[in-house]
Amino acid sequence: MPRKFRIVVNGEAYEVEVEECGTSQPTAPPLATRPQMPAPSVAPVAPVAPVAKAAAPVPAPPKAPTVAAAGGGTGAVVCPMPGTVLDVKVKVGDAVKYGQPVLILEAMKMENEIAATADGTVREIRVTKGTAVNAGEVLVVIG
Repeated sequence: MPRKFRIVVNGEAYEVEVEECGTSQPTAPPLATRPQMPAPSVAPVAPVAPVAKAAAPVPAPPKAPTVAAAGGGTGAVVCPMPGTVLDVKVKVGDAVKYGQPVLILEAMKMENEIAATADGTVREIRVTKGTAVNAGEVLVVIG
């Protein structure tokens, strides 16, 4: 005599009929069996004290322009990295202000503005367009 069952799979309801074959012994072993193992035991863990939150990072103060000691005083504009001069923005005799771009340097495929390190007048320009320069080299002297 068939027996009816209602089965729900993934939210879908199915009605199935099952008929007993008459033998109480299974005719084939199950497709997959899991060995019966005891559940792993977990060692108790000591409570951990809460960790204090780290203070928010404080931004570093702006970096002061590099000045060459032997380059002619506080108005020496020094090359911060090796590269090639793409453009000189000032000429001898021009008045410049601190932070004003005096030349453009290409380094690592990027154009970098090199700024005046002091207020004053351009006294000397030691490079020209296309000059390869090294870090620490004096580029412009401002007096």
